Order: sequence, then C-alpha cells, then structure tokens
Amino acid sequence: MEPVALALVLAFDGSASVSFNEFVLMTTGTAAALREETIAAGLTAGGAVACLLLWSGPGAQEVMVEWTRLGSAEDVAAFARAIEDMPRIVPAGTTALGEALALCGRLLAICPAEARRYVVDFVGDGRCNAGIDPEPVRDALVAMGATINGLCVLHEEADLVESYRREVIGGPGAFALQCQDYAGFAAAMRQKLVREIALATAINRG
Repeated sequence: MEPVALALVLAFDGSASVSFNEFVLMTTGTAAALREETIAAGLTAGGAVACLLLWSGPGAQEVMVEWTRLGSAEDVAAFARAIEDMPRIVPAGTTALGEALALCGRLLAICPAEARRYVVDFVGDGRCNAGIDPEPVRDALVAMGATINGLCVLHEEADLVESYRREVIGGPGAFALQCQDYAGFAAAMRQKLVREIALATAINRG
C-alpha cells in the first residue's frame, strides 16, 4: 500500500457508563463528521488509513472496523457507514484505558501503510478504573512515534480532561478536546478530525 499522511485508530468507549442512546450518538456523530465534505477531502488529499476499536473492561476490546484505506470520497463514505452500523458487542463493563491503549499500539504495529503521522483518537467519558495503568502504555506508544489525542465527554466527570492529560494523551502535537455531553459529540468529533487532518497535512507538506 502506498504511503499516507495519516494513520488513525479510533478507540471508542463501550463501558457501562455509556448508555445505548449515548453509544448511538457517538457512532452517528462520528459518521456525520466523516461525511462532511471538508473532512472527507482532507482525509483523501494526503491519503489516510483508519480503523476502529471498541473497548470496555480488561479483556473486552474488539476491532469493529479493520484497517481501511481512505483514498476517495467513496472510501470515506463506506468507512462512515461501517461506523454508523456497527453493533455494540463488547460487554458494558469497567473502564480499562491501559488495555485499550495497548491494543491501539498493536493495531499501529500492523498498520498496512507507512504514514507520516500515526494517531490514536481516544474517546471516553470516564477515568481508568480497572486493569493496567494507562500511563506507561501511553509512554510506550509515544516512544513508537504515535500521538494519542483525547475526546472527553464530561457528563459524569467534570475533570476528565485533566485526567486524560496526565494519563492518556501524548506525542507530537497531542491535545484533548471536550464536549459536555453526547448531544454535542458530532461537533466535537468534527473539530477533532479537522485538527488531526491539519496536523498531518502540515507534516506532509513539510
């Protein structure tokens, strides 16, 4: 596969704190953001590959959408549709950030294309409460050359962004965005993707 500007792992919280309706808002909001013309054009302009991981407690992670090349608007539309239609098959258990980050690292290790920027787009609404400590896993991913960004939904933990900054995000240009609740998820995901695409494009041009 030809080199790309961006390799993106979307890692979505499927733990018990996410209700059925909130899960739908997360998946449909992401699909809506991907369908926006500016985002689709940004992904395809420099080339991108992406996959999606759904995670919950220890041992409860599933790759819901395998690595997909986003080389055309049709590719992006198909990827959005796969996200929108995906079932919630992981048990709605605890919040094991460390295990989820570890699997993100394994996914990046088998990325099918060389990328100028490797990004984990980590989405959640709660801090780690089970499994291994996320900090050393985060540090290992950063050492691999990855960037981990966070999208924090604050409806249950108002200080979640601070927790993500300590334990989750890292790497070149890392950032954490927030939305107050899942009703604002689509707008927050759009903002996040725009920023990630812009960083990848800037590196690609450099």
